[in-house]
Amino acid sequence: MQKNCARVVGVLIAGTLGMLLATSALAQATRTWVSGVGDDANPCSRTAPCKTFAGAISKTAAAGEINALDPGGFGAVTITKSITIIGFPGVAGVLVSGTNGIVISAGVNDVVTLKGLDINGVGTGLSGILFNSGRALHVEDCLIYEFTTGIHFAPTTTGDLFVSRTSIHNNSGGGIDVIPNGALATAFATLDNVRIENNLRGVRAQDGATVTITNSVASGNAAAGFNGSAVSRPAVMSIDYSMSTLNGGSGIASNGAQSMVRVSNSMLMDNSGFGFNSVGGAIVSFGNNRVAGNVSGNGAPTQTISPM
Repeated sequence: MQKNCARVVGVLIAGTLGMLLATSALAQATRTWVSGVGDDANPCSRTAPCKTFAGAISKTAAAGEINALDPGGFGAVTITKSITIIGFPGVAGVLVSGTNGIVISAGVNDVVTLKGLDINGVGTGLSGILFNSGRALHVEDCLIYEFTTGIHFAPTTTGDLFVSRTSIHNNSGGGIDVIPNGALATAFATLDNVRIENNLRGVRAQDGATVTITNSVASGNAAAGFNGSAVSRPAVMSIDYSMSTLNGGSGIASNGAQSMVRVSNSMLMDNSGFGFNSVGGAIVSFGNNRVAGNVSGNGAPTQTISPM
C-alpha cells in the first residue's frame, strides 16, 4: 500500500514538473522588444516592451529575436543561446563602463547575430564584444568604441566570426583580436567592409586563427594595421582589396615562425613603420599591391607569387 502511494506521488510530481517546464517554455516568445521607456517587468511584447537586453533575453526563446523599438541604452548582456539582437546604428545602444558590453558564452551549436548596435565603453569598458564559446557570431552594421578591445574573439573550442559594415574605433587595445583560447581551440574570421581606426592595434590573428579580410581599412592605429602573430600553431591572415595607412606601426606585420600573411590588391601607405614587416613570419604578396611613403621603409614580402 505504501509502495503504491509512493509511486502515485512520484508520478504526480513528475507530471507537475513537466507541466511547469512546458509552461516556462511556452512563456518565451520567438520575438521580443525593448524600448527606452520599457520595463523589464513587462512580457517584452511590442505593446509592452522590456527596458534592457538582459531583461528581454530571459523571455526570448532560443533562436529567437530581440528588436529595439526606439532610441535607448539597453545595457550589457550575456548571451548563452542562439539569439539575434537588432537595433539601429547610433540609436540602439549598449553603454557600459568598467566591464564588457556583450558577452557570448553559448553552446557549441549556437549562432548569435548582432545587428545595428552602438556599443560604447565610455573609455573604461573592457571588451565591446567578448566571445568565449558558441558556433558562430555575426556582427553587422555596428559601431564599437571606447573599450580596451573592440571585439575579442577567443573561442575555447572552434568558432566562426563574421563582421561586415562595422566601424571599430578609439579602443585603447585591439580593434579586433582573434585569439583562440586553448591549445586545441581554433578560430575562423571573415571581415568585409570593416573600418578599424584609432585603436592601439588594428586586426590581430594569433596561434590557431585563420582570418580573411576584404574591402576593409586599418588606419590611425598606434601599432600595426594588420598583424599575424604565432609561435606554437599556425596563424593565417589573407588580405584582399584593403588599405593599411597612417598607422603608428607597420602596415602589415608577421611575427613568429608559424605566422603567414597573404596580401593582394591592397594599399600600404604612409605608415610610421614599414609597409611590409616580417619579424620571423612569412608575408606572401601576389605582386599587385601599392606600397609607398612608409617612414621606416616599404619593406618587402618574404615571397612574391604572380597572380593567376
